[in-house]
Parts: sequence; structure tokens; C-alpha cells
Amino acid sequence: MKNILFTIITLALIGSTYSFDHGGLHVGDTAPDFELMNVDGKMVSLSDYEDAKGYIVTFTCNHCPYAVMYEDRLIELHNKFAAQGYPVIAINPNDPEVKPGDSFENMIVRAKEKAFPFPYLMDKGQKIYPMYGATKTPHVYLLNNDLVVKYIGAIDDNAQDASAVEERYVEMAIAALEKGMDPDPSSTKAVGCSIKTKK
Repeated sequence: MKNILFTIITLALIGSTYSFDHGGLHVGDTAPDFELMNVDGKMVSLSDYEDAKGYIVTFTCNHCPYAVMYEDRLIELHNKFAAQGYPVIAINPNDPEVKPGDSFENMIVRAKEKAFPFPYLMDKGQKIYPMYGATKTPHVYLLNNDLVVKYIGAIDDNAQDASAVEERYVEMAIAALEKGMDPDPSSTKAVGCSIKTKK
């Protein structure tokens, strides 16, 4: 009986461990570049940023309350770090047929309303987010200039209240890279809405 119980517990632990691994990129992997349509109608790739020291690739969208809560913080991140060589590259991974509020036309409207200073790209056909392994909006992948993943996860530790943030994970990760160190933590749990795709 004890052996059976031990086996059940072991299988449960293995299952819970792997349930957090949705495939895609891990810290230390090299991320794929992409060419996606920006809200200004131009195609954008990471390779366009020849002087970049890294990239704050963020999967986000229009409709998700968590994504909306982080819009101003994404703008602040870009305004603070783009000049230092770490631009925000925002990508909408949602299928607009499933979530019409995330259509390309609505992305254009939202980008104008918020005056996004960064590109806001459409993952048309949902080809890029599975390669990265994103599961939430927002979900951040901090890359260095060689496209090596240095941090994956949340922007900070408090989605609901920007004034109560204690751990600014992305800022901490960039600070570590600037010192030639690996970020610690190098990954956190992304908190947000699930990416919308057809069943």
C-alpha cells in the first residue's frame, strides 16, 4: 500500500512539475527572430535594431485586464531603457477571430490612444508565440543582443498596484546584464490572461 501511495505521489509531483513547462524557449536558449506587421503598417524584425544591447520582447494584447494594467509600465520601461539599448517589442499573440477586441484594427486604435512609443506587432497566424512558449498576456522574454534568453516571466511582482511593486523583475534583469551578470531570478511566473486561440 505504501509503495502504491509513493508511486501516486511521485507521478503527481512529476505531473505538476511538467505542467509549468509549456515548451518553447528556456533561459539560455537562442530566440528566433521574426518579421511581423507593426500598427504603422511596416514590418519589424529584431535585426532592424542594429545598435540594440538587448530586447524586452513582450507578448501582450488589447483586451486582457492584466495587459491593460501593465500598459503604462511597458511605456515606462521603453522610455527608460530604449535609450540604453533595450527597446520594448510588443507582440499581440491572440487570434482576432476568437477575441475580436484584439484585431489589428483595434491594435491601431489602442496604440494611438496610449501613444505607444514602441512597436506593437500582430502575430498573424499565431506562429511566433508558440516558438517562444508564451502562455499569458503579458509574458516577457528579455534577450541579449545575440538573442539569447536571459529572463522569462512577469514584469514585476504586483499587477494590480504599480505603486506597491517591490520586485521590478525586468529592470533587475537588465541591471544584471549591464554588470555582466546573469539575472537572479532568471524566471518568474507570468501573470495574466491566457493566449486566445481556436480550440
